[in-house]
Amino acid sequence: MTDFSAILGFLTALRKNNNREWFEKNKPKYLAVKASYEDFLESLHKRIISFDEALTAMNPRKAGFRIYRDVRFSKDKSPYKPYMGAGFSPKGKLVQEPGYYIHIEPRKSFIAGGLYQPDAANLSKWRQEIDYNGEKLKALLKERAFAKEFGKPDDFDKGKLPPKGYAKEHPDIELLKHKSFIFSRPFSDAEVKSKDFEKKAAALCKKIKPLVDFIRVALA
Repeated sequence: MTDFSAILGFLTALRKNNNREWFEKNKPKYLAVKASYEDFLESLHKRIISFDEALTAMNPRKAGFRIYRDVRFSKDKSPYKPYMGAGFSPKGKLVQEPGYYIHIEPRKSFIAGGLYQPDAANLSKWRQEIDYNGEKLKALLKERAFAKEFGKPDDFDKGKLPPKGYAKEHPDIELLKHKSFIFSRPFSDAEVKSKDFEKKAAALCKKIKPLVDFIRVALA
């Protein structure tokens, strides 16, 4: 079983010592927790493909994002991400396709699913789908199993004004304002370290799958 206590412990230490000297000194620890995290991703992938065969061909050990930050255009010049994240989608890492995301960070872990930062063409397709089939989408989001865990879409990428071509009186204007369409559910550190975490994470992905399927049709 993946040692999430060790993973969270390393990430806590990294947040306090986010510099290259410390990281290089502790590189063996990082490689150990990275391998452990990839073991978890591989095991979680086996559970996910039992209900989402579209992900069968992806390599789960390559689903994780790099821990090295791109600081070129950021005010925050810390070189490392104090978390581990991975994207599950047919081509991997949620690049212009819907899927699932797992994020491990001390006191900030979560699981999410949906469509992340689509390009202009895919965003246009998605908004058109909301315009045409908004009632069907809202019914899906109101399903008890889904709504109980995920509630409303995350608003980190939501515009303040109606998107071009849509009137402010549109019945689904609040959904249309989202550039990313992501739903997430947080985990406490205790949940992450629990022996049934992997099973729970897979079960939540299964609850997100109807939304993922809906988006896949929209972008096809």
